[in-house]
Amino acid sequence: MNNKDLVLAAVGELFGDRDAAAVDRWVSPTFTQHSALAADGPEGLRALLSSLPADFRYEGARALADKDLVALHGTYHGLGPVPMVAFDLFRVADGKLAEHWDALVPVVEETVSGRSQTDGPTRIGDLGRTGANRELVAEYAEKVLKGADYAASTDYTSAVTYLQHNPEAGDGLDGFGAAAATWAAQGKNVVYRTIHRVMAEGDFALVQAEGEFGGPVAYYDLFRLADGKIVEHWDVIAPVPAELPHGNGLF
Repeated sequence: MNNKDLVLAAVGELFGDRDAAAVDRWVSPTFTQHSALAADGPEGLRALLSSLPADFRYEGARALADKDLVALHGTYHGLGPVPMVAFDLFRVADGKLAEHWDALVPVVEETVSGRSQTDGPTRIGDLGRTGANRELVAEYAEKVLKGADYAASTDYTSAVTYLQHNPEAGDGLDGFGAAAATWAAQGKNVVYRTIHRVMAEGDFALVQAEGEFGGPVAYYDLFRLADGKIVEHWDVIAPVPAELPHGNGLF
């Protein structure tokens, strides 16, 4: 079983079937938790499962795997008064879930682009370009996102097609620029401090980073690429909580 299938099977049993015994089957005894929702280790995950409400369910949108990392993008229902869009990132070791990071934000029903936070293509293609796409997005993350060299955006992003799923931004580089100007006027400048991880599979690449957006945040940015350019973007920008139920940090 490859790592993606392993994670999907584990998540299906853990959060789909709500099977607490699945913790023993799928989770490493040294499991490291970074989520703000659970304490560390297998027992923290077991406690989270037991606390989930009866109407809880997970609706997956897409999954990608890169070496020992597997990322899931989807929506949690039942965690609060509104559904939550989430990125979950797992590290797999020795056939077990060994580490987990996540970030969640509420679903926004009316978005500027008219697209939802999770709709769009899900099938991974261009597997032969995985390495090139990972390298391009890693460079984009360091130069444009962290380095704020926005003049270089067109070196990485298509000037013809840039489909946006951030709920407050329109399509194209102009759409994101207009949203960034509005955010800045609200005291929420887009600042990337550290790029923690970049992973890719085929024409999808995910960046996990931390920075500021009116306060400390976790940034998860998912990009779809075509012909060597970024053509679509999904994201989650989640506040960093003041306290966590473990000592592992959010990243």
